[in-house]
Amino acid sequence: MSFLNTILNIVFPVNCLSCGKNGKDLCFNCLGTFTPAERETAKWIFPLYDYRNPLIKKTIWLLKYKGKKRIAGIFAEVLYERILEELSDLTPLENFYQPILIPIPHSNKRKRERSYNQTELICKEIKKLDKENNLILEKNILIKPKETEHQARIESRNKRLKNIIGSFEIKNLEKIKNKNVILIDDVTTTGATLFEAKKILKQAGAKKIIAFTIAH
Repeated sequence: MSFLNTILNIVFPVNCLSCGKNGKDLCFNCLGTFTPAERETAKWIFPLYDYRNPLIKKTIWLLKYKGKKRIAGIFAEVLYERILEELSDLTPLENFYQPILIPIPHSNKRKRERSYNQTELICKEIKKLDKENNLILEKNILIKPKETEHQARIESRNKRLKNIIGSFEIKNLEKIKNKNVILIDDVTTTGATLFEAKKILKQAGAKKIIAFTIAH
């Protein structure tokens, strides 16, 4: 921790939202006690936690809407550990070497509203942890030129699917063709966003695609 961060932590102490321990918004001891995601999802999507947990929901909300960007680093650590576990199986069995790490993008309007994309922050933090270069981070392959209604505000799975259809595009096709991909998102509910992203990437020539999320 830098000297500046030490001073800031004294003046503006950061405490775990669960146990109150000083140091992080969520300490790893508490994260280890949270219920893992149990609701059924597609086999290629790997969520970490149960979104019905109030603290997980609150922490994601703080990251997405309240500018608590440091939370991205906390989630990046647990996501990276989970990614490495999956890669240990996929790499030798399915030739899943050096996959491209792609965050689910925001539209330009959403970027202006929030000034940052929380999934992009998480991906940057994951890449910082990736000292052995297992992953290739690409932020400008999957883009979202079309603004859509917030998926969280739509209850019906069919309506979510219709809402997101056609909202993604691919840039730099040569970077994605015949490549393996890891998608990163914060929350999966029906999976509509990830399914649409996977479809577009497949059409662009991507090989195998898997996804990791903080919660489901």
